[in-house]
Parts: sequence; C-alpha cells; structure tokens
Amino acid sequence: MSQAVTVSIRRTVAPGHIDEVTRWVQAGVNLANKFPGFLGSGWIRQSSDGDDWQMLYRFADEASLEQWERSTQRSQWLLAGRELVVSETHRRLSGIEGWFDEQPLAVEPVAPPRWKQAVSIFLGFAPTNIVFTLLTAHFVPGWNEIPLGWRTLLSVSILTPVMVYVVLPFVTARLRNWLSR
Repeated sequence: MSQAVTVSIRRTVAPGHIDEVTRWVQAGVNLANKFPGFLGSGWIRQSSDGDDWQMLYRFADEASLEQWERSTQRSQWLLAGRELVVSETHRRLSGIEGWFDEQPLAVEPVAPPRWKQAVSIFLGFAPTNIVFTLLTAHFVPGWNEIPLGWRTLLSVSILTPVMVYVVLPFVTARLRNWLSR
C-alpha cells in the first residue's frame, strides 16, 4: 500500500515580479498535472505586498514524486524561473505526519498533540499485538519455546510494517475528526 507524499516549498521571489512569478507558477502546476500520480497543488502568497510564496504539491507515492522531481520538464521549468527565485526551503510530509494532516494543502499542516497521537497508536497497536500473539501461539508450533528476545524481535519485525502500512492509516482515518480538534 503506497502512501501519498506532500512537498512543502517556501520561496522568496524577486521583488516587483508578481506577474512573471504568477505565470511561472501556473506553468509549473500545468506541467506537474501531466505526471502520473499527481494529486494536486496550491500556491499561496504570504501577503499582498510580500515576496514569500508557499507551495504544496502532492503525489500518490514516492515513485511518482521522484518521476516528477527528476523530470527534464521540471528541470527546464525551474531553470526558466531561476531569476525569479531568491531563496527556497523544502519540507516533505510523509509517514506519520502525513496521516495526521487533515488538509494536505493547508499552509502549515498541524499535527495533533502527542497524547492524541499516542492514543491513536495504542488503539491500533494493542489489538493488533493481541491478535498476533494469539495467532502465533496457536498456529506456529513451538512459538512459545523460542527465546523471548528472538520472539520479540520477530514480532516487532512483522508488526512494524503492518502498523505503518495498514493499521495506522486505518485508525487515523477513522479518528481524523477527533485528531484535528
């Protein structure tokens, strides 16, 4: 199960070039829109008289994002805007913070408090661990005879990807309203 990736970019643009930057930005969105896995983007100026622009774009998975970021079209587009951009910073949102950002195109995605994240993880992990423990004890001959350290290592190795790719996305999707309050 692949996970969507959001990229947040803050660019400071050359003062007095709003029209050129606006055209350049739209050209980039139009290019990205042609790539497989593109889920959308948004550009926001921080203020009407400011030179800081915030952009977020989202792809269905890391592979789609990499295809866009390594493309000749994107390189040419960036080159065309090199005189318009004074500085930029990038931030990728994937993994656990991606599960908690209700609006991926918001200017500043806000993760819920750590205690809510902990509750969400507990609600997913406790039943998953109980079911796994019962199933392995019942269906894997000699499971309880395996030394505790090895048994724990095997359990964690199996349950970590299950938690990351299946359980946590499922749990956080169901708790989204509570997490975002």
